Amino acid sequence: MEHPGEDFGPWLTRQLNRMDMSQSDLSVRLGLTRAAVSAWVNGRAEPREETKKAIAEVFGTHPALVDSRTGDVASGRPLRWHHRTAHADGGREYGNAAAFAFDADMAVLAREATQNALDERCDLGAPVRVHYTLHELTGEYLSSFLTALQWDELRPHYERAASAEQKVSRSLRAALDELESSNSLLLLRVDDFNANGLTGPEYHDGRFAAVVRRQLDSHKQAAGRAGGSYGLGKATLWAASRFGLVLINSTLSEPHEGRTERRVIGRLDLPWREVDGEAFAGPAWFGEPDTDPAHKDVSRSWWADEKAVRSLHLDRPTSEPGTSFLVVGAHDASGDAEDLRDLHDKLVRSLADGFWAAMIGGRAAGPLLEARVSTLRDGHVVVPEERVDPYTRHPALGRALQAHLDGHTVETLTSEDQVARAEVPLIVTPLKGRGRARDKGREHLAVLLLTPAADTDERHSRVVCMRGNRMTITEHRPRELPLGTMPFQAVLLAGYATDRDGEDVALAEEFLRASEPPEHDRWDRTEELTSLYERGAVSRLKEFRSDVDKAVRALVGRREAKRAGGPAALRELLTWDAPNASTRRTQAFPTVRGVSAHVVESGAWSVTVEVKLPAADDPWRLTPVAKFDVRSGGRPVVGWAALEPEENCRVDDGDLVVDAGVRRAVFRGATNPATHPVRSRYARLVVEVQKARGGSV
Repeated sequence: MEHPGEDFGPWLTRQLNRMDMSQSDLSVRLGLTRAAVSAWVNGRAEPREETKKAIAEVFGTHPALVDSRTGDVASGRPLRWHHRTAHADGGREYGNAAAFAFDADMAVLAREATQNALDERCDLGAPVRVHYTLHELTGEYLSSFLTALQWDELRPHYERAASAEQKVSRSLRAALDELESSNSLLLLRVDDFNANGLTGPEYHDGRFAAVVRRQLDSHKQAAGRAGGSYGLGKATLWAASRFGLVLINSTLSEPHEGRTERRVIGRLDLPWREVDGEAFAGPAWFGEPDTDPAHKDVSRSWWADEKAVRSLHLDRPTSEPGTSFLVVGAHDASGDAEDLRDLHDKLVRSLADGFWAAMIGGRAAGPLLEARVSTLRDGHVVVPEERVDPYTRHPALGRALQAHLDGHTVETLTSEDQVARAEVPLIVTPLKGRGRARDKGREHLAVLLLTPAADTDERHSRVVCMRGNRMTITEHRPRELPLGTMPFQAVLLAGYATDRDGEDVALAEEFLRASEPPEHDRWDRTEELTSLYERGAVSRLKEFRSDVDKAVRALVGRREAKRAGGPAALRELLTWDAPNASTRRTQAFPTVRGVSAHVVESGAWSVTVEVKLPAADDPWRLTPVAKFDVRSGGRPVVGWAALEPEENCRVDDGDLVVDAGVRRAVFRGATNPATHPVRSRYARLVVEVQKARGGSV
């Protein structure tokens, strides 16, 4: 990939620093005035071609480098670790607080690192590709890596940091002991492609400084679509390392210092320590000593050659922009994974669970993300590369989103492969000072998708809520689902996840992001929400949740008006043909005490009903009638395949007969699937017990 070289002035300034040469020194060597060199440095002029050749001779390099300015003159300065000296005021940090914001869990790492990659998508017409590689090193492979890492220089710092009594120190001690006893080290490499890479200057605002030099600097530039906003996600990389050590190799989407490939640096986070009588504050960086007087001897990133990145296990297979993060001493603190196979499988599951939606494309556009996982030991394959398939773990959810993206949704479900769609309003409260006191806010229509659950779904009857680039925020089970509701999966798309643009979309995205805590795992009251938005913001979120649940209930079956006589869920399954008002004053009426219902393998509804009966001098004769509940119109009657007495009753010619004086009766019934207008799982059954001819009711 060819890029225009760096401007001559900045390039020349850096080379002079690298050579420990002043402008006056160069002017003397060239036989020119210092003013001429100053004009080059300040960008007022550029030397002629013959002068560039003379500069190359002074620097001991090829003229092509001076002409192209896509590299630096070799300085002979070796790579080294630079440890930040302790604070002059005596302050001490015994660990990186940001790293404690999340659990050191592979699932958390996969979520945060992949979301960061998605937020940095470079070519919006192509997916971001992420590749997770677990690599266990032993023997000579381990020795070679530790040599390239300059482990012998790091070891005294680790030993001193591990000798304290703090939590981080105890963890470091355990990691050092295990490395010594097992002679093995686990690396986890996270590669992303078609991402922007760590662009920007070494120390000032930009992606590089936000990740490598700073804490709590999000620096997201995804046009308001970014998943994160706290700048905490990157800390999971260091938290996942037992040694607090991450190496980085980035290919940039835009040149820095005239180059784009193999920008390499390492960062180490340790607690305060004292080594050989000198106190150090915490972090350290692995790189080339900076020759800029303002940052003299600080280790900065360097443009590595291919041999260097191979020795550090950082070589990237293509020149496509993106970044490789190498977590040294990777571990899963949850204890869920005990060996390489377990870790591999957990990464695959975590990527599928967190990003199934981003991996699905539609008729008009492809997926946002592709993900793979590989596992090696000493360069040899232990578990073959596995591409994460979103449909394997989430077939129904995938079907729902696919239908939406392809425009194949329906209003009402009538078959198991359909996806129903509804819109749910979210009222975005005005920002403080930007709306009238009585301004209710701006309406945004979120999209709700619902489809029957797959037989393999471990969890169902839930709503998965997402925004941005289809980042899953939370999931919940809707309240007050009718008894007998078919198992379903539902997806709620809000903000930019609706694949729409517009002012209401941008406002909803900002509003929902402000309602999320650092974990980005729910929409609720936060300090940011209440400080930025007018009163009522939290109420609007509660109303949104309530409207989502209401929309789900409307899609899975019409809600019944509340009636007296038994719990609400049971009333919806079993209703009674009540007597008129004048009769109700003088005569009690049977009530439902308990109902159980399910669909059997044949497709029939099977119900068991417990009835409480008032005292009566005559027998009760009742006719159970089964109907399918539909969203509109009348309820079609379905036939009974069987009616059987269970307790204190008998069946006579399709009627239920209960003797006088009996106060409780139970009967069982099974519908006839041949009479069903739709399959049982796509409708809700209503049982009405009506007065039979000649009965006492």
